[in-house]
Amino acid sequence: MRNLRIGMATPVNLWSMKEDAKRQILEDAYNAGVDHIFMADHVSFRDGSGTDGFVEIAALSQLHPKIGVMISIYLLPLRHPLPVARQLATINTIAPGRVIFGVGIGGDDRHEVEVCEVDPRTRGRRTNESLTIIRRLMTEETVDFTGEFFKLGAAQIKPEIGTGIPIIVGGRSDAALKRAAHFGDGWIGAWCSVSRYQEALALIQQTATALGREGHNWHHGYQPWVGVANNREEARVLVADAMEDFYHVPFEKFERYVPFGTPEQVAEALLPYVNAGCSIMNLKVVACDDQASIAAIKIIAQLLRNH
Repeated sequence: MRNLRIGMATPVNLWSMKEDAKRQILEDAYNAGVDHIFMADHVSFRDGSGTDGFVEIAALSQLHPKIGVMISIYLLPLRHPLPVARQLATINTIAPGRVIFGVGIGGDDRHEVEVCEVDPRTRGRRTNESLTIIRRLMTEETVDFTGEFFKLGAAQIKPEIGTGIPIIVGGRSDAALKRAAHFGDGWIGAWCSVSRYQEALALIQQTATALGREGHNWHHGYQPWVGVANNREEARVLVADAMEDFYHVPFEKFERYVPFGTPEQVAEALLPYVNAGCSIMNLKVVACDDQASIAAIKIIAQLLRNH
C-alpha cells in the first residue's frame, strides 16, 4: 500500500538533544520513510505528567521542512473550542499541509478530567459540540452557536483554516466510531484485534452513509506500541518495561495487542490492519535506542508498503 502514511512517536530523548542532533534525528526518520511525528497530549496525567500537543507539534514542525506532525490524541473536552480553532489556524500557517489533528475524550485518568473542572460523564457530548464548532470555524466566516456547554455569538477565526487539516477521531467505543463518522476524516484505533478493527470501519461507513457522507475520502489509522530487538524475548522485555513505566499497569493487560520481535515479525503482525483499511500507521517503537527504532521503522514501513 504505497499511500500508507507512517507515523513515528517523538523520539524519547529528542528534547534533551542539542539543536543539530534534533534536526539530524528527524532527517534520519524522514529518510527512513516516516511521514509524520506524532505525540500524545495530556494536561495532568497520573502524577501530573503531560505534554501540550500544540506546543510540541509547533516546535517539531520547525526542526524539519517536510516532515508532518500529528497530535494523537488531543483531549478536546478539556478545552474551549474557540482557542483550539485559533491554534489550528496558527499551526496551519506555521506548517501548511503538514498537520493532522487527532482528537479524543480521554478517560485513562479520571482525575485529569476532574481537575480541569469537567464532569467526566459529559466528555462525549462536550467533544461533539466542540467538533461542531471547530468544523464550522474552519470554513465559515462567522459562527453563531448555542449548545449545552458552549454559546458563541459571531465567532471568527482568521486566517481561514479551510479543509487542509484532517481531523482523526480516536476512541474504542461505538460512540467514538459514530463521532468519527459524523465529524471526522477518519478514525484511529488502538488496543484492538483485526476483527474489531474491521467491525469499526464497517460501523463508521454505515453511520456515515446514513448521515449523507458516502464517498468521503477516509483516513483511518492504527496506533500500536511495538517492541523490536534481535529476538522476541528481548523485544518483549524492552516494550513491557517501557509500557509498565508509562501506564503503571502490568504488561499482560496489553500484551495480546502489542507486536514484538524482529522488524519483520512486527510488520507481519501489523499487515492485517493495513489490509483491513488502515492508511495511517502510527508506531511507538521501543528498541534499545532511538537510532535502532528508526532503523526498525524503515524495515517495517517498506514491508507494509510493498506487500
